[in-house]
Amino acid sequence: MSLVRVVANVFAENCYVLVTDRRALVIDPGAGTAGPVRAQLAELGAELEAVLLTHGHADHVWDAAELAGDLPVYVPVPDLYRLDDPLGVQNAALRSILTDQLVQLFGAQWRRPGNVVPVPEAYFEGGGAELAGAQIRAVPAPGHTEGSTIYLTSGEWDAEVASWVGAGAGTGPLAFAGDVLFKQGIGRTDLPGGDEKVMEWTLRTLRATIDPATWILPGHGPGTTMADELASNPFLRR
Repeated sequence: MSLVRVVANVFAENCYVLVTDRRALVIDPGAGTAGPVRAQLAELGAELEAVLLTHGHADHVWDAAELAGDLPVYVPVPDLYRLDDPLGVQNAALRSILTDQLVQLFGAQWRRPGNVVPVPEAYFEGGGAELAGAQIRAVPAPGHTEGSTIYLTSGEWDAEVASWVGAGAGTGPLAFAGDVLFKQGIGRTDLPGGDEKVMEWTLRTLRATIDPATWILPGHGPGTTMADELASNPFLRR
């Protein structure tokens, strides 16, 4: 199993490429990641099988259609509607202004993926289910958006991946946390779909259910471990 991180050139969003036996899964392809992801796939000799989204905000989904083509793009059910309009702005005039600004930033108009698939219930149950060769367990984590979801997997991780979280190489659980949990922080609740009270519920759930040994790979910024966040993240401690 291999894991590569590609940092988007807008909003520094982390896109992850998970390869298992040359079968690739891409998590959260933000603006400008399609080209670098393709280069990484070619270097690894891997074939893309699916795209998986932690939530539907624009900075995490913008290159999904370009990268996936006819391949499935999995999104949590509550955030399905966001792929029609990932900006989530109801005011037509303001949406037009923001769209123009984002096109300048992202380099392309928003294009909805052609093969959008709701994340099946099987991924939220028991040990989860297989996707592109990897075993994925989905954990609902609303609060940043209605459908924000953390994806758990496990594997043997090399020194480069370990360096993202300040740990040693080895085998263990790993979480793609999207914009729910960051090193020393959490996702904003004042953006479209955010809810502070719901986020508090999510944080209590994560405290109780996520193995402290889990490596946390967030949607922005450096990685961390659940143990470190339980000890020092003020939002989890509170």
